[in-house]
Amino acid sequence: MVTDSPNDGGKHRRRSSQPEGPLPGESPIRPSGGPVPSFEEGELPEPAVPGVPSPGDDRNGGDDGGGDGGTASDTGGGMMRSSAIMAIGTMASRITGFARTIVLGAAIGTHLLGDAYHTAHTIPFILNDLLIGGLMASVVVPFLVKRRKRDADGGKATEDRLFTTTFVALFLLTAVAIAAAEFLIWLYGSRFTGDQFDVSVYLARYLLSQIFFVGLSGLLSAMLNTRGYFGAAVWAPVLNNLVIMSVAGVFLWMAGPGQTPSTVTDGQLNLLGAGTAAGMVLQALVLFVALTRTGYRWRPRLDLRGSGLGEALRTAGWMMMYTLLTQAGLWITTNIANAANVTAIEQGRDVGAGITAYNLAYQLFQLPYAIIAVSLITVLLPRMSAHADDHDWDAVRSDFSRTLRISAFVLVPMAFAIALFAQPLSILAFARGSISVADAANIGQILAVMSLGLVPFTIFQLMLRVFFAMGDTRSPAMIAIANLAVHAALALVSYLFLPPEQVVVGVAAGFMFSFLSGLVIAGTVLSRRIGGLDGKHIMGTLLRLHLAVVPSIAAGFGVLWLFDTYVGPGLLTYLGAPAAGCLLGALFFLVAARLLRVPELSAAVELIRGRLRR
Repeated sequence: MVTDSPNDGGKHRRRSSQPEGPLPGESPIRPSGGPVPSFEEGELPEPAVPGVPSPGDDRNGGDDGGGDGGTASDTGGGMMRSSAIMAIGTMASRITGFARTIVLGAAIGTHLLGDAYHTAHTIPFILNDLLIGGLMASVVVPFLVKRRKRDADGGKATEDRLFTTTFVALFLLTAVAIAAAEFLIWLYGSRFTGDQFDVSVYLARYLLSQIFFVGLSGLLSAMLNTRGYFGAAVWAPVLNNLVIMSVAGVFLWMAGPGQTPSTVTDGQLNLLGAGTAAGMVLQALVLFVALTRTGYRWRPRLDLRGSGLGEALRTAGWMMMYTLLTQAGLWITTNIANAANVTAIEQGRDVGAGITAYNLAYQLFQLPYAIIAVSLITVLLPRMSAHADDHDWDAVRSDFSRTLRISAFVLVPMAFAIALFAQPLSILAFARGSISVADAANIGQILAVMSLGLVPFTIFQLMLRVFFAMGDTRSPAMIAIANLAVHAALALVSYLFLPPEQVVVGVAAGFMFSFLSGLVIAGTVLSRRIGGLDGKHIMGTLLRLHLAVVPSIAAGFGVLWLFDTYVGPGLLTYLGAPAAGCLLGALFFLVAARLLRVPELSAAVELIRGRLRR
């Protein structure tokens, strides 16, 4: 995988005139997800990049909520301090996002109405997570870092051109998408019932407007990050979450639980569509205000000759290929999940097992990755881009290794804990309003499968960031083809051979397995490119971490057996079993990690002690 190499009110009811279309799984295939990052005994110096503040720079100060009150030293402490600040903001964002997911699930459920909403809502966020987010990571951040280093004006003219071009392009793209709403919904919901299709199109005309604000938010976040301001990008989504949570709560209060595409009214759909879009408008506005508070003033300009944007766009071409492959994968996932759920309901199997259930499980799956790894990745990318620009491969390799190992120290035990307690956690979180206990238990099955892929998922995402820091988007696009083939094959097998209510579990398994194949290929390529990936150190840490988690797994099974045998189904089990199992498992893991001399444990303890002494 990562072995070293010696080489470098009324009703809206209009039936669609679109054809039924192909069965899910009969068309192209799908790649990796994402969407979008060990303590070393030796310290890694901060990059000295003129015009680019260090991640621990005091300028984060209170403007955007991102400051940590200190400057970066010449050690890795600056990155870790900024990562901790981002982790707090990300945690707030994810907690409110999780609460939003719970309220929204209670309002619209996991059956036909839920799938209609989530399909319409998925399309703009394909652009967010996989096009805009990917381009920002792979092209815009490294490009802006270079221009801020090299241009006499600190890259101001380049930023003005980029902002203007992006603004115009997003506006046109959004207008085209809204006009094509019916076709887009047919692409992702070709097996929808008539009423379900109508409702999804109705909602899409609101939700597709988010493309503009999602894309703008991505650019604004990238511009803030290259200035060393990380707080606003992780705190602005909190407001978005609060708006959607409020909208879903009002919908549930007005309409009541159990609404279907045949019973929901236009007024209720207007509330869901317009309210959801308003949250993203607010998020983009907050980020724009945060950017202006750094001193940036946008001057519209389209004089692109000699701007360097052509080079960035050529680099983006491969990222566009990667994006198209990933969109093909999301198309397969959404179509298969939607079709399986319609079939299950038509067969009288009253369990929500479509794209809504998949998305709810994915929200839980993403929490540990987002809080732990994404915080490190976002702070790491500008400095790793600077190291790559200087061809300092030792520093790039050290960045990769340290980030991977410190992430794995938390994510390995967390992945097994989530897999063990996925069902009680899902029932505790989602079994209310329009989601039954059986629906929530099915979400738990999907989550359990996903969680076992958490560590490969994280490693693969970090490897992509190394490619992006090097300005290489061609390799990720090529690797995505293999990911696509693996995921599509397993998704098609699931659709053909599993019961309809279990198809989405098989789709999730294929999705996670694709990352395992992807990281093997990516690790081999990167190892050759940068003279190794510190593979011996990384593999040793991962092996010890997996050995250290064995006692915790045994303890978790024991706790589940005790609660199932002596307590039975109910709130006490759904809450008590995960709490007791995780507490006991954490103690066993820490003891085992100490006995196995996992170096990341000592580094984490020293970091905590240093904080407590302040």
